[in-house]
Amino acid sequence: MHLLKWLYPGMKFKRWMLLFSIGVMLLSLGVALIFNYKVIDFIEEELFRFIYLWQGSYNYTFTTLAGVAVFALGIVLMLIATRYIIRSVIMVLLPEGSGRLVDLIYEKRRLGKGPSIVVVGGGHGLSVLLRGIKRATSNVSAVVTVADDGGSSGRLREDFGMIPPGDLRNCLVALADTEPLMEKLFQYRFKGESELAGHSFGNLFIAAMAEVTGDVERALRESSKVLAVRGEVLPASKEYVRLDAIMADGTVVEGESHIPEVKKRIRRVRLFPPHVKPVQAALDALENADAIVLGPGSLYTSIMPNLLVDGVADAIRRSKALKIYICNVMTQPGETDGYTASMHAKAIIDHGGKGIIDFMLVNSAPISKEMKAYYAKEGAAPVVVDETAINALGIGFVKADIINQKEVIRHDPDKLCKNVMKMVDGLRPSGNGKYFMRGRHGI
Repeated sequence: MHLLKWLYPGMKFKRWMLLFSIGVMLLSLGVALIFNYKVIDFIEEELFRFIYLWQGSYNYTFTTLAGVAVFALGIVLMLIATRYIIRSVIMVLLPEGSGRLVDLIYEKRRLGKGPSIVVVGGGHGLSVLLRGIKRATSNVSAVVTVADDGGSSGRLREDFGMIPPGDLRNCLVALADTEPLMEKLFQYRFKGESELAGHSFGNLFIAAMAEVTGDVERALRESSKVLAVRGEVLPASKEYVRLDAIMADGTVVEGESHIPEVKKRIRRVRLFPPHVKPVQAALDALENADAIVLGPGSLYTSIMPNLLVDGVADAIRRSKALKIYICNVMTQPGETDGYTASMHAKAIIDHGGKGIIDFMLVNSAPISKEMKAYYAKEGAAPVVVDETAINALGIGFVKADIINQKEVIRHDPDKLCKNVMKMVDGLRPSGNGKYFMRGRHGI
């Protein structure tokens, strides 16, 4: 019955379907004439009986030419009908025209052939990376921390006992292929002094979707459809967790948002409860990835919580993927004061195990004096790339310009994407569990 709806009045299909049918009949007749099939006896008798060769046989040359003409006419009618049928569909689904459809098809086909990349982390840095990576491949998965306990996410976490949605929301928006207005809507934060003040609409949307679907993982899948997300966003775990830090002096700080406030050197971080069940889809993505990217983002509060979820660090180490860590450009006050690039990498290895990093991507662009002075006021400084110490850890590094420092220093999504994809495409296993890339400094 659904097929009959194509014949309803106003569908603008019947006329073109009729024209297409006529084209098919003419094409068939043309084929018959070209190969001299005696389709209808009286056609031969009436049309060709007066055309003879001197030997008294039919002029098959004329018959063939007539067949070609009829065949060509049939093709033309079919093409015209097909064009207008497709146009009728396009004008309903994409009123802006077929050019946009061609772009969409080409883009999806190209991106669908891209490598499978899994990014692990949280915070602003992860969403910046995702904005770039989605332009190179649609086979991207984001494994996101669930230890955030501040702001709107922390309030929803306490009120509903759910995992914090803030970082998940940022990743959804970063991977979205939707209208700018929808992005603004998801990032909109309510103002004033009401109970909604401080909440972002996207956080409330995910919380509501989790209540409706009964599962946050399914809620993220449904939210991805609304935002036309390229790839997938996955929480590292669906369980309620707390991030604690053990400081160098032995004191313990409870809660992710409180760790930077203490202004002490961190020895190690841990989850409470200590054993947290991972999301199976995240483990599967890590196992099947072509490349796994850690960071960029806060070392102890964005990257580490993912590695502490049971099975995640093991899955990364076991994976045959290329493992890349994108090092922070500036130190973070209260978290990585005085850290060099190798100290960032060593902290990850200490928490995740040897083999969790193959290469680091570090910034090579010089930081302006103005920016150094600006960040010095906040207690931050450029991360020193100590090359010998990095190699002593058994990992390589690639130096590249990966930042934008127009107003503040941030990783640039396009530069990140370009250099990550160079590493993914250029680095090859050497056969002994290591990778090599000719002509690249630090490898």
